[in-house]
Amino acid sequence: MPTTKLQVNQDQAGSRLDQFVQRALGREFSRAAVQRMLASGHITVDGRRAKPAEKVRPGWRVEVTPPQPEPLEITPRPMDLEVLFEDPDIIVINKAPGLVVHPSPGHHDHTLVHGLLHHCRDLSGIGGKLRPGIVHRLDKDTSGALVAAKHDAAHRRLVAAFAAGRVSKRYLALVHGRPALTGSRQSAIGRHPKDRKRMASLERGGKPAVTSWRRVRTYSQDLGLLRVAIKTGRTHQIRVHLSEAGHPVVGDKVYGGRFHRRKLAGPVGQAIVQADRQLLHAVRLAFDHPMSSRPLELWAPLPPDFRRVLAALENDQE
Repeated sequence: MPTTKLQVNQDQAGSRLDQFVQRALGREFSRAAVQRMLASGHITVDGRRAKPAEKVRPGWRVEVTPPQPEPLEITPRPMDLEVLFEDPDIIVINKAPGLVVHPSPGHHDHTLVHGLLHHCRDLSGIGGKLRPGIVHRLDKDTSGALVAAKHDAAHRRLVAAFAAGRVSKRYLALVHGRPALTGSRQSAIGRHPKDRKRMASLERGGKPAVTSWRRVRTYSQDLGLLRVAIKTGRTHQIRVHLSEAGHPVVGDKVYGGRFHRRKLAGPVGQAIVQADRQLLHAVRLAFDHPMSSRPLELWAPLPPDFRRVLAALENDQE
């Protein structure tokens, strides 16, 4: 981004320097980003360094020269990504099952971030780093629609939209049992008090979580297909709530309990064993485009393993 030259007029005098710069730049930079640029000398006042809290005066000449984004210490990896939507601001992909979203202990390479770094040649940086802005996550073995931002402004607006509940998320879940036509669960979700690798509904602490569902289909062998909606995005939220409601997701090794140990017969059981994961898929993502405000509605086709299980269930009905 080239240098931006600003001049303080009489009406703007008296406001904090960081606030003046942020308002002048619009939504391109957060206030924290402006403060970082002031500290590093990328914003000057009449050629000198200045502090964020200084009160601006009429006639001041302010120059903003944003630093070039620093490359991450991550090697881009070619990856077969199913892109549902892409433009210069965001990318929405249909995440494959088994793909970890972000580098983490035990998953240092071949994550979605590695693939996006290779795919997206127009990244302009998030938080001063040349990386895609992951706004929300899906578990490693959950498939479906996921959006990432390509620059700071898009990232901030998407984060705000998710936090305000302005993003509609719909999932398909194959579950154990014969669920009622509709159901819902509301609780505070946090780390399980005895098993830190699990999440649970807590009486104290945790963060509010709301999950609702509608039955789409029931099958033989006591299985049902649910369309699930969430108003929040807590870790393992759907899996926890469905398990606590007595209908854990098929293939869920963490929250499936006795249901997971149950071996289903015939082609249905074989297809579930071959899938070897929880059969949960983010099928729909709807939100307003962070820059143009144009409504977007993205549908993610079911992956082959999920389709094979449903096909086996349909054949079993005949």
